[in-house]
Amino acid sequence: MIANDKICAVVAAANATGMWKQLTLALRATRTAELRLDWLSGDGEMDKFLARLERQRPHATLIATCRRVEAGGKFRGTIAQQLVHLAAAVRSGCAWYDLEIESSSQCPAEVLDVLLGEGRRIASAHFFKRSPRNLQRVAADLGQGKPDAVKIAVQCDSLGRSLDVLRLARGRKTIIAVPMGDVALPARVLALREGSALAYAPVENATAPGQATLDALKNLYRADKLRRKTRVYGVIGNPIGHSLSPVLQNTGFQARRMDAVFLPFLVRDLRDFLLSIERLGIAGFSVTLPHKQAILRHLDDCDPMAAAIGAVNTVVVRGGGKLYGYNTDYVGVMRALEQRIPLRGSRALIFGAGGAARAVAFALAQSGASVCVCARRARAAKALARAVGGEVVERPRLRREFFDAIVNTTPVGMHPAAGRSPLEARELNCRLVFDLIYRPRVTKLMQLAARRGIETVSGVEMFVAQGTAQWEIWTGERAPVEPMRRAVLRALAREEKIGGR
Repeated sequence: MIANDKICAVVAAANATGMWKQLTLALRATRTAELRLDWLSGDGEMDKFLARLERQRPHATLIATCRRVEAGGKFRGTIAQQLVHLAAAVRSGCAWYDLEIESSSQCPAEVLDVLLGEGRRIASAHFFKRSPRNLQRVAADLGQGKPDAVKIAVQCDSLGRSLDVLRLARGRKTIIAVPMGDVALPARVLALREGSALAYAPVENATAPGQATLDALKNLYRADKLRRKTRVYGVIGNPIGHSLSPVLQNTGFQARRMDAVFLPFLVRDLRDFLLSIERLGIAGFSVTLPHKQAILRHLDDCDPMAAAIGAVNTVVVRGGGKLYGYNTDYVGVMRALEQRIPLRGSRALIFGAGGAARAVAFALAQSGASVCVCARRARAAKALARAVGGEVVERPRLRREFFDAIVNTTPVGMHPAAGRSPLEARELNCRLVFDLIYRPRVTKLMQLAARRGIETVSGVEMFVAQGTAQWEIWTGERAPVEPMRRAVLRALAREEKIGGR
């Protein structure tokens, strides 16, 4: 075992002050940290940082790394200079050092023993561009010099390949398996569960593609608490990095003390994900763009309403790997609106005619509302209106027509183009405006409506409602709605604060 705390914080900054600040933050979350000495801007900053480290000697397992440019790091010195810096780090309190194969292959074992014999060695290999065919051979080659641990980091272009990397660590306590790349983020979160000796996470600066932050790995995903029995859920989409579903769903699991985790899956190839369901033990997943329609072809059965809408956003994995689909978007619409206006007998305008518009239209029609559709694509607007027994309203009529509710289902006004509105103020002749966008929380459309004294509903309401409905489908229990809502609002508030700096 390398360390008791298996989440390893990555400390990487250009100067000694920044390194020490990051190390201090890191040790609040974990007692294991990798010190990326190669990120320091020069020998002076390195000496300054190591001198402070030697004086203060924090009670932690520290790993010194001074990776050369040839191995994907920032250090431009010679191998001899690299070894001198690592030796200084070991004397300053680092129990471990990481030496990449590009350097170790050119160093006689006697030299390493003389210079670094007091430290324990991690023999590492990083494949940032190509993935080696035979990972077992790589592991065997790294182990020939009898290091104390072996680390293999591989850029992965598929979820399946990232799971191949994790398989290296099964049953081996001294192998660190690191799948890299955005598609591999779920595998990085599950690495400890799969047997990896460590899982790396940056305090501030990402040092490899596809890393989750230290805060996310420790607190959002609880990577060091996951077991083989932990139920795995997730959201699939492309892109997916912006999704707040992990915040929403993991908050629910933690509030109910459930042994479950919810992960974001960047899915470019739907088949790649589907083939990984059994390997990961996935119990259910959420579906977002662009897979809501495509997933229908892969389901074993589907809820009638989801089939009528023609889109699925929720999948349950049943016995034998059978996939059953639902659509909770329409549930989210009803929960967000029915407490504000009586839907039966009301007249509602849907602006847009895409996948989200279909869910809104079916929800309103099922609730007894009269549905009107206005969209840039006339053919799509007619098809949607026909599907729910509604009518098409051409845009010039909006200035003269009155509606009980107007629902924006287009992405116009979404971050980063937050200053735009899909409709003009004079077109908002209604009692209520519902904008499905939740980034930002208050859109330009909502601002225009509020100035006219019109009640507004944020997309946060639908996001939380559809997400808690998913949670209940997966778990069979009532969702802790308020903690889940507060977590989403806090995350959005942090985003806006950072964006406003």
